[in-house]
Parts: sequence; structure tokens; C-alpha cells
Amino acid sequence: MPMQSWFSEAKLGIFVHYGIYAVDGVPESWAFYTGQVSHARYMKQLGGFTASRYDPRDWAALFARAGARYAVLTTRHHDGVALWDTEFGDLDVVRRTPAGRDLVGPYAAALREQGLKVGMYYSHSDWNHPDYASVLHPCPSPTHTDVLTSPWVAPSTGVEDPEAWTRYLAYRDGQVGELVDRYRPDLLWFDGEWERAEEQWGTDALAARILRGHAGTVCNARLTGHGDYATPEQGVPLRAPEGPWELCLTVNDSWGFQPGDTNHKSVRQLVRYFAETIGTGGNLLLGVGPREDGTIPHEQAARLEGLGTWIAAHREAVYGTVAGLPAGHHYGPSTLSADRRTLYLVCFDPPREHVGVRGLRSRVRRVSVVGTGTPLAHRVVGGLHDVPGVLWIDAPPARDVDEYATVLALELDGELGVYRGAGRV
Repeated sequence: MPMQSWFSEAKLGIFVHYGIYAVDGVPESWAFYTGQVSHARYMKQLGGFTASRYDPRDWAALFARAGARYAVLTTRHHDGVALWDTEFGDLDVVRRTPAGRDLVGPYAAALREQGLKVGMYYSHSDWNHPDYASVLHPCPSPTHTDVLTSPWVAPSTGVEDPEAWTRYLAYRDGQVGELVDRYRPDLLWFDGEWERAEEQWGTDALAARILRGHAGTVCNARLTGHGDYATPEQGVPLRAPEGPWELCLTVNDSWGFQPGDTNHKSVRQLVRYFAETIGTGGNLLLGVGPREDGTIPHEQAARLEGLGTWIAAHREAVYGTVAGLPAGHHYGPSTLSADRRTLYLVCFDPPREHVGVRGLRSRVRRVSVVGTGTPLAHRVVGGLHDVPGVLWIDAPPARDVDEYATVLALELDGELGVYRGAGRV
């Protein structure tokens, strides 16, 4: 698929899990898969899904204030309930819920009004479709052996039905085609790929269909064999994936709305996740779960606002940057300007006396505090032959220390150069 430059430049996206599962506040789709609730009880939520206060313009304005450059909405999760009036089946919120209208189109329009890129989540799997549990994964991973036994995934008789599977793929491709043709998404975020092998999914044909409909669409790696970027979940990887990537992370512990989950990450923690992610070249896709009426819980909205305030004060160290120093040079993440001549150091704890940087070959012309512009004295101590000395930067005064993370800008005399050797032996 054709990677677009906007993606790596975006830095922050918002992941919105919105669907009928918000009515009872149960895990999205998984509630009936795991038996937490019966299938009948889960599907009864269709009758309670009103979207009565759904205002995607409010969402988009909040996302923009958070500093996001794109958002991703769950247009259809594993439960098969589409948020638009699909022509492929009738399991959608237009026909089957009190909401009674397309929720995807207004979302796309609202994001574009704010200048945000439009992302749409779509699950390859559909545990409600009559033709889905018709074939078996030929070699599932040890962590997903349930795909051979689950009644929602595997044929109950153990006998495969290739014709049913062909019908299912036509249904999936038809729905994805609708999303592409009607809404022209900038990004498609696929999921559920682990339940079948790559060759079973028929992704060659699906990728071609997406490109025919909207050649600029970016797809995640769960469009197996054709994706543009990796999507680790819920934890900053210790080693960044190769190529473009994003970390998808929830504000609390749940993707969708679950009123009993009050374990919300603090703004300080979110700033830390964000800085660590962009410091190694990724984006943060931060997940929120609206209530069934369409409102985003205050606890989550407040955290987006807080993160956005920090980003706005440090935007030069965020947008237009690439990954900074390798691990070990500075106790914290860093970013680097696109021309590689300004290095931004993130300090999570208030600096005491000095901030040290090791292995910096480049001469530093000036150091200042991002957001206030206060200059800081600095000097290099030690060094021998090829091994640079340590750059010691005076700690900023207390008035310049940020509540969540202080950022220092190092203006370099030329492009960044670092030493990675072992020294004299």
C-alpha cells in the first residue's frame, strides 16, 4: 500500500471504540465470545443504543485540542454491528437500533472540518455472520488455539465449507468497499486477522479494491501482506518496530465504555507514554470509549485536554520531528528536528543541578527551555580521541520546570552526530 507522509508527521491519533457494547458497558464483542454475558443478552443492547447526544463535531474539536492529527472510529467490530447503513446484510445501527442513522458519515465530515485525517477501524472477523465459522486456521499461533474450538470462529462439525467462506469474503470486501467509496478514509485500521491465515483472508484482492476506491488510503499491518505500519498495543515497545508504527493505548484499561473501569492514566503518565513513543519514531493512538449516547466521559476528555495543553506548549519538539538519540545517551526520550540540527531532550523529573548527555559528537551552540526560551549554560567535560566528553547542561530554574515534563532544545552546529563505540580497550 502507498505510505503517506502525513502519518509519521501526525504523532497523535485518537482511537474511538463506539458501539452497542456501551449500552451495558461490557467488553466490546468479547463479552459474548468469552461467555461473560450470553449472546442474547449482548445483542439485546441493540435496543438501547440511541446515540442521542452523538455530536462528532464535539469529538473533533476535543481531538484537535488534544493535539491529535487523526482519529480512528470502530465502524464495525467483531460483533458485526456496522455504524453505517450497509447494503451487505442488515446488522447495522441504522436499521436495528434507536439511533436510526448513519454515524460514520458525520464523523468523517466533522474530522475534516477540523483538518484531521479520517481513520476507520474494521474487523476482518464477524462472529455474528452465518458464513464466518466455516473454515479453520491451518496453523494458529500457540496463543490463539481457541480459533480451532470457538463456536464463533470454527465450524461446529469440524467440516469446512469453502463456499460459505467465499460468501463471507464477498461480504467483508463489500463492506470495506462501501467505507472506501462513501467516506474515502485516509486510514483503514484492520483487526481480527489472527483468526485466519494470510492466504485465507484474500488480502491481495482486498488491497486492490481499496486502492481502486481511494489510492491514498493508509492501512495498518493487520491487512496482512499489504499493510503500511505496525500497531503494537498497550505498552511502549523496548525496541521500535522497523518502519512506521503507532502504539495503541487506552486511557484507562478498557477500549470501549466500561463504567466500572476507573483506572485512568494520569496526564503525567500519558505525557510520558507520548514522549517515549515519538522519541522512538512512533505515533500514539490513544483510545477513548464514548457512552452509548455518544458522549465521551469527563475523566477521559479531561486527560485529552491535559495532554493537549502539554503538546501545545512543546509543539516544536513534537511536530516536524523524528526519533532522537538512541537509548543510553540521555535519561529520557528525545526528538530531533527534520533538518537534524536541533535536539530536544525530555526530562520527566525536575532536573537537579545538571542534565547530562553522553556520546554527543556535535558541538552545541545554544541550549534553551522549550516553552519559555530561557537559555541554559552548558559545557563539555572530559573526552579522549574518538570518545566525546559528557555535555553538562545547567538545570533550568524552578519557574521553567514543566509540571509534567520539561523539554530542552539543543541547537547544534551542524547535523546530529553521536558516538556509539566502546572506547579504548
